Amino acid sequence: MAIQGSVLANTTLCPSKGLSWPTPILPIRLHNIGGNTKGCCFAVLSTNLVKAGSSSSSSLQASSNHREIARPLANFAPDIWGDRFLTLPFDSSEFESCSNQVEVLKAMVKDMLVASAIDPIENIKLINSLYRLGVSYNFKTEIQKQLAHHFISLGEIIDHNKDHDLHTIGVIFQVFRSYRYNMSSDVFNKFKDENDKFKMKPWLSQNRCWSPSSQSTDPHLTEYIVNALNRPYHRGVPRLEARQYICFYEKEASKNETLLKFAKYDFNRLQMMHQQELRVLCSWWKEGGMESRFPHVRHRIVESYYTLMHMFGFLDDAYATFEELQCFTSAMKRYDIAAMDKLQSDYLKLVYEVILAAHDEVEEKLRNEGRSFAVSYARKEFTRLVEAYHEQARWVHEGYEPTFDDFLETALKSSGGTVTMAQVLVGMEEADGDVYRCLINTDNMIIKALNSLSRLYDDINTNEEEVKTWACLWNYLLHEATEAYRERIEVAWKDLREGCLKPPTSVRQQIVTAALNLLDTAYKTEDGYGIPAITLKHVITKILIHPIPL
Repeated sequence: MAIQGSVLANTTLCPSKGLSWPTPILPIRLHNIGGNTKGCCFAVLSTNLVKAGSSSSSSLQASSNHREIARPLANFAPDIWGDRFLTLPFDSSEFESCSNQVEVLKAMVKDMLVASAIDPIENIKLINSLYRLGVSYNFKTEIQKQLAHHFISLGEIIDHNKDHDLHTIGVIFQVFRSYRYNMSSDVFNKFKDENDKFKMKPWLSQNRCWSPSSQSTDPHLTEYIVNALNRPYHRGVPRLEARQYICFYEKEASKNETLLKFAKYDFNRLQMMHQQELRVLCSWWKEGGMESRFPHVRHRIVESYYTLMHMFGFLDDAYATFEELQCFTSAMKRYDIAAMDKLQSDYLKLVYEVILAAHDEVEEKLRNEGRSFAVSYARKEFTRLVEAYHEQARWVHEGYEPTFDDFLETALKSSGGTVTMAQVLVGMEEADGDVYRCLINTDNMIIKALNSLSRLYDDINTNEEEVKTWACLWNYLLHEATEAYRERIEVAWKDLREGCLKPPTSVRQQIVTAALNLLDTAYKTEDGYGIPAITLKHVITKILIHPIPL
């Protein structure tokens, strides 16, 4: 059975019956985990990368030159994890037991899903629970068939009982929109007044005038609503949202114990898999001496987990000189090991050699699967990313002051959204050439929206001084510049939703989900990536360290 994202099939971690799980937080394919694997490591590089680093380290020492070079050094917050993930225990018997429980409970929940189809409303409500609990991926085929059948007769289903309350209609709307059905929002018209505003009095009466400060308010309901207001689940990290919802669902009076138990075991099993992947990655990072070889980059190996591309941005704006970047960009365009001799600095030679070694290794492994074309697309996106970084560095070097539109056009190219998706797709066996061609289509609304969100969130939340600079340049007050960013963020979310609701294309929903995984949580209110102790530490601890009590 094909496994999405990370591939741990045929290893000592996975039972021989074959397991599947949703696109993980970090959708990569690992190499050499616990035995024979058919996977390969792309974002998390395997032994060839360490060899590449080792071969360059000697030349680093031998050819070290002591010229004093003025570099734009940045003061990044230190790594907060240390060896935490290297020392996490892994009990293979516990994993085996958990996996067996998942399979038993999965069969029981599948029977529930099939049986519920006789009542469309109850069936849709169950699908919603499966989706929110993070286990719907186990029943993709069944859910898709059921929703396709219901959507044909959706009008009849809703009209059959005209007394459906706002909650029921909301769940129906939410489920179909989540699965990319363009369900009309007109279904809410009966809950609106003549001014097209929701009729609040009946709702407030029904819910006893909910207020977060009211002493009579149900604490469970309060927590649920406050969390929803802070981070709408469709903008959050799927695994984090699942963890959160499992806790809410457990307190529900109407909860299904079998479904709750299944969700808990499934979450914990996935967590153990992610821990093993991260243990291998952290070991590679430490044994390869990456922190000492790249002292100028942010050491976010846990936060990054699926990509090393963040090195380029820090080379451009936090360490490398413009002349060094010119040579590096030219070398990236050539994508030839011979071009490494043209690079002026040893650390850039190391980075360049690492990139080439990674792509070459993956290309060789994918050739046997008939998917080596995927690496070609990934190479092109890496090159485009470096070119965009170089363009921004040129602005600074030449003192050029771009207009907001000029800035945004180039900034979207340097957002890293497309190259990240190209890396993710390498690990997805179902991603064919059509998917890649759609990915690089500059008119693709989904890709443009993803790049916009990645760029705008990063700018608005990671560097206030940078926003101040642009505000001054465009004659904005700081709050005006911030508001302009936020308005464009909302437009990008709207475009993304619209793009996802269009007739199905080769850009599948799982690809969009994978690309969005850490976007909103990482940059919701603080610089979760730049200063992980503020935001991401809490998120990562919940998802990757602490299991759910059974």
